[in-house]
Amino acid sequence: MAKPIVFAIVGCGRIAQRHAEHIQNSGILLAVCDTDINKAKTLGEKYKAKWFNSLEAMLASCPEIDVVSVCTPNGLHAEHSIAALKAGRHVLCEKPMALTVPDCSAMIHAAERANKRLFIVKQNRFNPPVEAVKKLIDSGDLGKIYSVQLSCFWNRNDDYYKNSWKGTKDLDGGTLYTQFSHFIDLLYWFVGDVEKVMAVTDNFHHQGLIEFEDTGMVILKFLNGAIGTINYTVNAFKKNMEGSLTIFAEKGTVKIGGQYLNELEYQSLEGESISDLPPGNPPNNYGQYFGSMSNHDKVYQNLISVLKGNGTIATSGMEGLKTVEIIEKIYQQAKKNKS
Repeated sequence: MAKPIVFAIVGCGRIAQRHAEHIQNSGILLAVCDTDINKAKTLGEKYKAKWFNSLEAMLASCPEIDVVSVCTPNGLHAEHSIAALKAGRHVLCEKPMALTVPDCSAMIHAAERANKRLFIVKQNRFNPPVEAVKKLIDSGDLGKIYSVQLSCFWNRNDDYYKNSWKGTKDLDGGTLYTQFSHFIDLLYWFVGDVEKVMAVTDNFHHQGLIEFEDTGMVILKFLNGAIGTINYTVNAFKKNMEGSLTIFAEKGTVKIGGQYLNELEYQSLEGESISDLPPGNPPNNYGQYFGSMSNHDKVYQNLISVLKGNGTIATSGMEGLKTVEIIEKIYQQAKKNKS
């Protein structure tokens, strides 16, 4: 019988609970760590894992660790991923990969130097309608893509940001990083690199609470000639409203919608229609609000298959970098428009 893969988690907040649950089904959760030792202890005791208050102590004390799952605030992803890679561990990093392209590059180089794998969590790629549309694009059945429209209309109330790293420029980074980086990833996955950006952002409802925008409108010109728009906000009244992506192409029009890109809302195709989609997983439920689709089981299945030599990595470090690159371009242009 093959040796089970041994995992550790750095950062014991809400998303770490999701990781721990799926690690338990995929391998062994040996250790967890958090600067808040009470969080580490609570998670560790729940899953019968060792707990530590620093990544360095955990790595030094547990040489058996194969993979470190990085679940810390966005602004710490690069630091913690690089430390784990330098210590000879594979890394699974939560979204966004980092907050700057140079940090993403440093993570990729650290993985190459250590000869270790760097996985990035992009679980919306596993949504059934998303997978189906990706197959249409890759097969050429949609033909040339003319334009795309991405709509991200969610709610994040005051309580979401209070007494938290969320909303800070250094650790959160911005609404596109924390709320909508999965959606930006799908734009890149479907259409490709972005050449030009025009953007306007503002903070309407969260003044004095967050250090960046809560709303934005973006126009994109892709390298392949397609154009696109992104309309996003976390000001949808009381609850999440919509997360949708519409593609207008040479051989069809298709819209993935619902609140979390989890429903095939519209299709008009020259070829055979998409049918018999399996039901998707429910969204991540965080009590007062919902996040993206909960496909972390598929993320871990992919990781296990890759490390055992039977699979292809679902989202590479370079793909994670591309998401950050697009977001950086948007924020740079939005800043120019304010000056």
